[in-house]
Amino acid sequence: MNAHRRQLVALAHPVYFSLLASVAAGIINTVWVSRLGGPAVAAVAVATNTENVLLGVALVFASGTTVLVAHARGARDPAAVRASVRGGWALCAVVTPVVVVAGFLLREPLARLVLGGDRSAALPLAVGYFAISMPGLAVFFAQNLVDGMLKGAGDTRTPLRLALLANGLILVCDPLLIHRYGVQGAAASTVLCRCVALAAGLLALRRNALLRAASGVRPTHGAGAALRRTLTTGLPMSADFTVRQAGALALVAVVARLGVAAVAAYAIAYKVMYVATMAFYAVRQAASIHTAHTLGEGRDERRAIGGQAVLVSGAVGLPAAVLLAATAPWIMAAFGAGPAVAHAGVVFLRCVGPYLLLMACFIALGGVFEGGGGAPALLRVTLLGTTVQLPLALALSGLGLPGVCLALALAMGLQCASVGLLFRRARRQEETGVSWVRAV
Repeated sequence: MNAHRRQLVALAHPVYFSLLASVAAGIINTVWVSRLGGPAVAAVAVATNTENVLLGVALVFASGTTVLVAHARGARDPAAVRASVRGGWALCAVVTPVVVVAGFLLREPLARLVLGGDRSAALPLAVGYFAISMPGLAVFFAQNLVDGMLKGAGDTRTPLRLALLANGLILVCDPLLIHRYGVQGAAASTVLCRCVALAAGLLALRRNALLRAASGVRPTHGAGAALRRTLTTGLPMSADFTVRQAGALALVAVVARLGVAAVAAYAIAYKVMYVATMAFYAVRQAASIHTAHTLGEGRDERRAIGGQAVLVSGAVGLPAAVLLAATAPWIMAAFGAGPAVAHAGVVFLRCVGPYLLLMACFIALGGVFEGGGGAPALLRVTLLGTTVQLPLALALSGLGLPGVCLALALAMGLQCASVGLLFRRARRQEETGVSWVRAV
């Protein structure tokens, strides 16, 4: 097996199962909360979706720190590792109180916004959930930063173990706390279990050889400069994630024009697709870490890493697309979908394959840009694709869900073509001795 491919697979598969474990936490919460009735399920659903959006904020310091630590590790520069860690904690300390305090004080308007009004029976339940989950974001953000540091140090297995620990505890605590405290018990269970995982993560940081060695070294940058480096590195990655989340949310409004059955089918299909798309993002993280590390070593292997990342991600995307198309009726039946929803879901899953395969290639190649300092260029491509996707979906929605799938595929095809041109241009600049980062 190609050395780059082997390294990508080794880094990516723990990340993938860690992402799956995170999704499992939401599923576990929903299963137990469903016993409290529909309003409780709606409250928890909108609250956890809000947290998913706020994950984009955490990526500013978590992903930025991952890339900087990986680069310093490749350069074998403990002082730079210390500065990268210091910058991550400094930025986290600045951002977290703002988000936590604002979220807590605005919990009622936020709940009203995401629920679409103040008449919903779920409103007071969502407000109660936010009253606990918003302060709990401090733990969530710190946990993401710890994971980012470990990943940058080349350890993607420990974050997986921490995710399994947190979700294993949630499995035990959810029924107890939800039975006693209702929806707020679900929030408390998640926060408390994450606290345990965070404590274990902080202990893992102390035990990590690279980070422990760097802790006694004078950092190359002061706290202010380190914070700015982390912000500059992580902000484009955070913005890219946020733009994608916003685009997916806006697409729901387009699908809603097709009727309730189409919306329900779209929601189920997207949850099923997470099993594949999270693999793409795992490869992306692996490519980002590996690219930053090799650059730190003084080796520019971006062309080779990019090719292998696309190959690995595509090897997941193609069979996933085929499998989803072949098993679509059984998938919809497993979710208990009615005839209309099941029919729409089967149509969507059988038409979404080209989009899924193109997405696999684009997401994976994006990791090379992130690890190599080209995240701003990648963000521009994402903005272009999202801007084109929505009008296309609206124009083609007359064809039903197949039209929406076609719009998704065309927009993703444009993004693939754009990032391919950027990659080729950067390669030409590289051959003439011009910085790869400046080229993109």
